[in-house]
Amino acid sequence: MDSNINTLKDLANLTQKVIKSYETLSHVKDVDIATTPKTAVYNEDKLTLYKYDRDTPATYKTPVLIVYALVNTYKMLDIQPDRSYIKNLLDAGLEVYLIDWGFPTRSDRFLSIDDYVNGYINNCVDFIRKKNRLEKINILSICQGGTLSVIYSSLYPNKIKNLVTHVTPIDFSTNDGLLFKWSRDMDFDKLVEANHGLIPGDFLNQGFDMLKPMMKAQKQQALNNSLEDETKLLSFLRMEKWIAESPDQAGECFRQFMKDLYQQNKLVKGELEVGGKKVNLKNLTANLLNIYATEDHLVPPAATTPLNNLVGSTDKELYGFKGGHIGVFVGSKSQKELAPAVTQWLKKRD
Repeated sequence: MDSNINTLKDLANLTQKVIKSYETLSHVKDVDIATTPKTAVYNEDKLTLYKYDRDTPATYKTPVLIVYALVNTYKMLDIQPDRSYIKNLLDAGLEVYLIDWGFPTRSDRFLSIDDYVNGYINNCVDFIRKKNRLEKINILSICQGGTLSVIYSSLYPNKIKNLVTHVTPIDFSTNDGLLFKWSRDMDFDKLVEANHGLIPGDFLNQGFDMLKPMMKAQKQQALNNSLEDETKLLSFLRMEKWIAESPDQAGECFRQFMKDLYQQNKLVKGELEVGGKKVNLKNLTANLLNIYATEDHLVPPAATTPLNNLVGSTDKELYGFKGGHIGVFVGSKSQKELAPAVTQWLKKRD
């Protein structure tokens, strides 16, 4: 008898949950991400350079250029108003520019690291320097965008004042991450050729999922726990929308990045050539704030922390954030801790 009563109660609770879930879903009309107002100020091929709108004049003299990875999109930095790294930078008084790489197509398959560094990044830096009448600006970079920015800052030390790197792979010899181990045995020439010069974003996302096999189960649990709360559900859906928007990769740049860095570690060895020039990390003399995540499974600390000993900067700092690769930017802790730490670091060197 008692078991029957418990079963009826469980069914009633489940019914109520389903009804509540339906009500929550019916209220979700659209899932908006990256809503902080901005204005396009420069375009080149698929690239758009944005300047974020300000209601008041910036209190920092030196503007910052955000260089995101080619993988995924910058929108994770502005996922929603209360978890927006970009909004925190603006609220602190910074003038913020950002490179949106756009979505490469087959016509972009021959773009190389040279095109991204000596072409796109350099053109955006020069635009901002000219617009603000400054010799040097700041770069705030993320993951692969950090690697490209380190290369850029080594080639153009006279243009960068402060460099902030987040979860940036530099030393690819580490065995701490599965991605680094797997990459050593892959034939990237065949991979690029098999995909006709364009690496699908979905293919890369599937690879990232394999690094954490339990992630799908955790996502399902997170979805189940959010179905009765519209705020939680929207937060979940925004992250999923960001992941789903992953752009394809220009094959030649992908090939160079994986072979020269992941497989041969040329940047650390001083053997990397970009645009016919050797990249010497000792030429990077900008003030450096190097941020790593202690629980990062994509870019483990061992891949990031060696940077400080390789550059020529005299003012350099290593900052360990207790969290994962994405939590650095979207977690509640990040809003309270990391963004203020970065803006204060820049303010002292403005």
